[in-house]
Amino acid sequence: MLEVKNLNIIIENNYIIKDLSFNLNINDKLAIIGEEGNGKSTILKSLINKCDYAEINGIINTNHNRIGYLPQYIEKSKLKYKIYDFLFKDDEDYYNKINDLYKNLNKIDLEDRILNQTINTLSGGEKVKISILKLLLEDYDILFLDEPTNDLDIDTLNFLENFIKTTTKPIIYVSHDETLLQNTANRILHIERIKHKKECRHTLENIGFKEYVDKRERRIEKQNQVASKEKRDYKKQEEKLRQIMQKVEYRQKTITRKDPYGAALLKKKMRNLKSQEKRLEKKVTTEKVEVEENINFSFENTSIPKNKIIINLNLDELKVKDKVLSKNIKLDIIGNTKICIIGKNGCGKSTLIKIIYEKLKTREDIIVGYMPQNYDEVLNDYENVLDFIAPSKKLDDITKARTYLSSMNFTKDETEGEIKDLSNGTKAKLFLIKLVLDKCNVLILDEPTRNLSPLSNPVLRKVLKEFKGTIISVSHDRLYINEVIDKVYLLTENSLYVEENFNK
Repeated sequence: MLEVKNLNIIIENNYIIKDLSFNLNINDKLAIIGEEGNGKSTILKSLINKCDYAEINGIINTNHNRIGYLPQYIEKSKLKYKIYDFLFKDDEDYYNKINDLYKNLNKIDLEDRILNQTINTLSGGEKVKISILKLLLEDYDILFLDEPTNDLDIDTLNFLENFIKTTTKPIIYVSHDETLLQNTANRILHIERIKHKKECRHTLENIGFKEYVDKRERRIEKQNQVASKEKRDYKKQEEKLRQIMQKVEYRQKTITRKDPYGAALLKKKMRNLKSQEKRLEKKVTTEKVEVEENINFSFENTSIPKNKIIINLNLDELKVKDKVLSKNIKLDIIGNTKICIIGKNGCGKSTLIKIIYEKLKTREDIIVGYMPQNYDEVLNDYENVLDFIAPSKKLDDITKARTYLSSMNFTKDETEGEIKDLSNGTKAKLFLIKLVLDKCNVLILDEPTRNLSPLSNPVLRKVLKEFKGTIISVSHDRLYINEVIDKVYLLTENSLYVEENFNK
């Protein structure tokens, strides 16, 4: 249905993808994975001729199939549209789609009253929902989805997962959601940037996500073992050669001029030894695999007493301007508890943890760190990377900051550059470094895993699971909730409840 042959995508003389070829057929669910900023969205846009900032060459044959595209963000020019207009503006088939509209509204858990709102009044998750709704109302042959799970509540995630799994339409999608990938993908395109992000590499496998990760780990382990053995063998043989060469050099110095024949033999022997040395060096052909997603960080000295009162929150109403989102909210947190707040899109989860942060940030007996859903809420106050994580400008602090940046795979350009030039995934890593350097023992995290790759997120979950302080978070990431969280709270329009029977 879709044919791609020898595709090259180049931005400012740097290859995003090089010589990519594949066919997409009925029932194919091709997931594009990789670190943030590697060009996954650019590949999607290039395949449907919506990328105006890259040089593209190769063959892309859609065979006249209609392609539906779900972008990460709704265009700014449409944010003032009423949702009804966004869905049906200039649509001649409007009347035939009305029945489908109300069926699909129910599927994605939206009420029909939302249709008269403007898009800019919606939460992040609600914007994704209406974009999905618009896609469902058209009878496309192939679907391209760019981060479709961003900000979605768990009920809608389950609907989307089931839709991708059961439809026969071929789908190409970008996602960081490991659960979605595990349950839906049957093909994987892994995009990487190696050699300090100067070169691109891609891997295409016709297998599921978990099988791909396991296969990749085995391949990396095997290649690294071969590389280590070659290096050990080389060192041993090199030492033997060195000892022989030393003996020959000694004899060359001590042999008398009266024995020119012996001197010639030694000279020949030395030439042979140097030839052996060169051949030995050529035998070391296997390199250790460069793994892009390796991130290395941990929290130190951040424990908190188990009985320490972190917050006793009582809110009669949770409001945004004049709109009441919930009421009768009571939340008591002590010690090194790790909680997650879930709920429908637009119910006020981000608003609630901002209130918690405002109440805690001036406390002198705890060190509070905040990672917002919209990073620019905080980062707009800083120009450069080091301004944010080493504001003291002290040499020791800058040195330590650079060490952590390196451990999180920041390049020299990223380390010394401006924050506005970073991808969202790199900004997420920057916040994590800030939390570590500030020695925070209370973390307030709004969707902490949403912008890290599915290959980096397991590391983050492990670090947060081992964290000895308090975590107050909002997340729809089912693996994060399952592996890190002690207690789940459900926020509704009526109150905040402990979700005893949450199905992780």
